[in-house]
Amino acid sequence: MYRKTVSMMVGLALSAAMPAALAADKPAASGDAALIASAMAAAPAAVARKATIINMTADGKMVVLREGTSIWTCMPDNPATPGPDPMCWDRNADGWVHAWMNHTEPPAKVGFMYMLEGGTDASNTDPFAAKPTKDNHWIKTGPHVMIVGADASFYDQYPKDADPDTSVPYVMFAGTPYQHLMAPVK
Repeated sequence: MYRKTVSMMVGLALSAAMPAALAADKPAASGDAALIASAMAAAPAAVARKATIINMTADGKMVVLREGTSIWTCMPDNPATPGPDPMCWDRNADGWVHAWMNHTEPPAKVGFMYMLEGGTDASNTDPFAAKPTKDNHWIKTGPHVMIVGADASFYDQYPKDADPDTSVPYVMFAGTPYQHLMAPVK
């Protein structure tokens, strides 16, 4: 139950306006198949195949499109963003994102996230920025993975520039409790 609740909260936090015409109790439809395929594109096939797939309805509620049998949860691309941004994350990343969404201290658990389709990211410096400004260093990344929830000393070996070179690993949200490693994979 905790996993489902946190997964749903993760989805809310990361896809704040994802429209979809889904009902929680309806069987998978062709539109659901497209959403599932989008979500699965975020991670390697062996991970995505067993992942729980969630999506946000037009009224902001999270629904499970497909129950999984692993530690992974995936969510499809948000059509409201300019680029592709489906993602998959493990159980520990659920806790990290839950903390970020609630502005609380993240758990001391290392989590892992995939965004193999790339991402229309946010501010590289402000974890709570809602839109680009001249001062919040908005960025876009290609396919990448993220390590979240590591000890602060882990991040010290990586660049923490406000305007990073996204072709090499770097720290996003440096110096905040939500700092995490962004590592390109292509």
